[in-house]
Amino acid sequence: MNTVIGCGADRLGGRLSWDERRGFVRGDRRQIQTAVLGGADSEEPLMLPLEAIELDVFRRQHEHDTYWCGLLLGGCGLQLTTKLYTDRVCHFAHHPGPDGHPHLCGRRSRGVASADHLYVQSAARSWLRERGQEAVFDFARPDGAAIGSVLDIRLKTRGLRVHLDQAVTPAWDEDGMEPVLGMSVPVDRDTLIRRWYVHRVRLDSEGTARRVRIGTEAFARPIEWFALDECEMTERGLSTPAVEQIVRSRSTRPISTWGTGRTVKAPPAQARAQTLLRRLDDARQVGSVIVVTRVRHEIAALTGVEGELKEQLSAAVADADCWLEAQERARQELFHDLEQAVAEQEADVVRPLLVRANAIASHNRTEAEMAIAGAAAACLAAQERQRQAEVAALRAAQAEARARGEAERVKELLDTLESRGLRQPRGAMRKMVKDLVYAAAGAGDGIDAQQRQQIELWKRRADGAGALAQIARQKKTPPPAREVQKRPSPVREAEMTSYLAREVQPKRTSLLHQQVGRRSWFKEPCPRCQAPKGRACFNDDDSGGRDRRPLPHEERLKLIISTRNARPIQTTRRPLSEPQPASPLWRVMDVTCPECGAVPGSSCTTPDGRPHERRATHFRRRFPSL
Repeated sequence: MNTVIGCGADRLGGRLSWDERRGFVRGDRRQIQTAVLGGADSEEPLMLPLEAIELDVFRRQHEHDTYWCGLLLGGCGLQLTTKLYTDRVCHFAHHPGPDGHPHLCGRRSRGVASADHLYVQSAARSWLRERGQEAVFDFARPDGAAIGSVLDIRLKTRGLRVHLDQAVTPAWDEDGMEPVLGMSVPVDRDTLIRRWYVHRVRLDSEGTARRVRIGTEAFARPIEWFALDECEMTERGLSTPAVEQIVRSRSTRPISTWGTGRTVKAPPAQARAQTLLRRLDDARQVGSVIVVTRVRHEIAALTGVEGELKEQLSAAVADADCWLEAQERARQELFHDLEQAVAEQEADVVRPLLVRANAIASHNRTEAEMAIAGAAAACLAAQERQRQAEVAALRAAQAEARARGEAERVKELLDTLESRGLRQPRGAMRKMVKDLVYAAAGAGDGIDAQQRQQIELWKRRADGAGALAQIARQKKTPPPAREVQKRPSPVREAEMTSYLAREVQPKRTSLLHQQVGRRSWFKEPCPRCQAPKGRACFNDDDSGGRDRRPLPHEERLKLIISTRNARPIQTTRRPLSEPQPASPLWRVMDVTCPECGAVPGSSCTTPDGRPHERRATHFRRRFPSL
């Protein structure tokens, strides 16, 4: 379906510069609840959940997507990120600017209803596609109205203008465009009486989506709401079940209060003639060949009309015959163009021609016309299959690229673990092994058997390191005091009491900023707010009323502590002549043999399976403390 978007960089007057965007709405700190997926020009809206528990699920569903402050939302076109809070609602947020200051966007509407025009466009496109109708969508901006105030939906003969707010006054007498009003748009009583009814639109939030509902409002009647699937586009315009009931009630003759013995006279021929002429004119305006043909036969069969009115009826019949002949020629040209487009396999031309043929030439088709329409439908189906195949190939290529990236990550982590050896901090090693297992799961078949053996070996080492840490913590617990027969001296008893008091008293855990020296707070860039080295963190949670935080973010302090713990510890190697203590975790077979090339975990190629001397020497040199 062709879509004409009435806004973009050109219709917004060009993108604003960085300084203009910063100074556009200085001090605007409203929370952003909607964004678009994929890019600044995207038409796919997205609403962020308000609760933290729902945001976790939302992040997993969209872990490979990007969020943008879309141009069709009136935004700046920059990328957004999600903010999770437990004490207030979650929301989207901009990244800090290149000069380190928080980004201030000039977007006017930021709440859950700020993307309603995109939700209405998406729902209307799907609704019309199911009915085989073609439409052109335009985010019109009459009189300089804000983007999203008006959405135009143009079909072949008529269309809809959706007013989502009061920025633009509805034009009730505009030809071919029927107004559909939002909930905040007023309508006067005279308009309701003159037009019989008006349509309204509202959007209800369901999870992270917005559902469109159409309502019909009439004078002295409450608004009746229907799902979009219950509505239809007819020759009269947008129609709902309530519209059918209103039209039927006005077209039906009221119940007579006369007695049963009195008969009602039939309408005179002159009134019947005027009605037929009016129906013929309406049918020609909407292009209904069937109705024009039927009314033409009724006019030709009408009797009892004389004078000037009879001449009008004869002229109307002649005009109807000429109009029907012109429609027949247009129908032949339409199917000729459709057949030529199918022969040239031009799917972009076939689609609108087929939609037009289904709309105006779906009755009394010949066998040739049915064959042409069937070939056109087959052409569109083949194009759709080709598009789906291209999408599947693109997704497969993206999955393969991600698997290659994870395989490179596995190789990088294994090299890092091997280079740091067994003297690295236990916590850092276990975290790195956890990342290694996650990367291996994403790599799939991109890693070989030797890498899988190394991964299993490091998993066992990480589990063993955790067990040793637990044993060490248990050994630090002071043993229970033994019962003594002889009472110690008062001085010794006071010393023991003071010692036990110091041991039993729990140690106070220092805060993160107390574990790092003040001069080292800003040695590393902040991974949360992207503050550079040597600069304080940005105040992204709006606390204290300042742009900079007095203390660094916890993520920045944790990065500094992990970097400091990951530094290799300088130890003095023992001479090879000294006896080496036995290790409860590591074995000579856990290193690669330099003589026969046996991988870690496998035996050497000696007859009795014992390790080569060079393998044992390499093990002692690599792990001098074991």
